[in-house]
Amino acid sequence: MQLSDKEYSQMASDASAPSRSTVNIPKAFLIGGTICLIGQGILDFFRFSGLGDDSAAAFTSITLVLCSAILTAVGLYPKAAKHGGAGTLVPITGFANAVVSPAIEFRTEGWILGVGTKIFAIAGPVILYGTAASVVYGIIYWAFMR
Repeated sequence: MQLSDKEYSQMASDASAPSRSTVNIPKAFLIGGTICLIGQGILDFFRFSGLGDDSAAAFTSITLVLCSAILTAVGLYPKAAKHGGAGTLVPITGFANAVVSPAIEFRTEGWILGVGTKIFAIAGPVILYGTAASVVYGIIYWAFMR
């Protein structure tokens, strides 16, 4: 069956539900803001505990990633993401959720071929391109600082 671009566009618009931006945007703002507020509270706790700024920031990131991974594993983070949309994707917790979700989905395949393989489905490209970009930026920085 051949469809013209216009027919396909019409079918796609008929199948997709209209976006309720007036509801979705405030929900994303509130849920994403709440995640960031919790992160700020964790950061303040670590600073109050006597850690320096760099150490407190590192421990805050680690704590947020761990909490997001645990909440994803027990099914709570996807429920928040269903309502919060982009508000749950922007903070560091969204990356942790994106890494853990495929691993959990394929855990029935076993620890090595399921979890071990799928956990890097998202993390692999991020690590690869992040490392490659840092090398390029480092070379540019080195060239201009000589």
